[in-house]
Amino acid sequence: MKFVLIFGPQAVGKMTVGQELEKLTELKLFHNHMTIDLVNPFFDYSTKEGKRLVSLFREEIFKEVAKSSLYGLIFTYVWAFDLKSEWDYINRVCQIFESNGGTVYFVELEADINERLERNKSPNRLKHKPTKKTLFGQKMI
Repeated sequence: MKFVLIFGPQAVGKMTVGQELEKLTELKLFHNHMTIDLVNPFFDYSTKEGKRLVSLFREEIFKEVAKSSLYGLIFTYVWAFDLKSEWDYINRVCQIFESNGGTVYFVELEADINERLERNKSPNRLKHKPTKKTLFGQKMI
């Protein structure tokens, strides 16, 4: 079992890289907005309820994938390095896979702010991340 964590700031290309990696391997892509957008019609991700539900769905998916016969999983994440809680979360996720014999790989992406602002409007991003259709209250499409 392989677990690939692609991390970096918003709109850096995590999902796009994950999509390409999924095409080249037997890994399944689980981008972070798959759970955020699932919960969002009920609870905004910024709320206590939204964060709890997103975390719960992700953890259950990680556990099931880790003990399955799937080749592996790609997960995208915005990792706030300055928060201990974020490090604890990543360690817990990695432990789910490692405790089931999996190997964890880390991939960090970078891009300057102008590139990220431009990427934020890309058709691929807007198609796969409905909540990104607005930025600072302004419609992106």
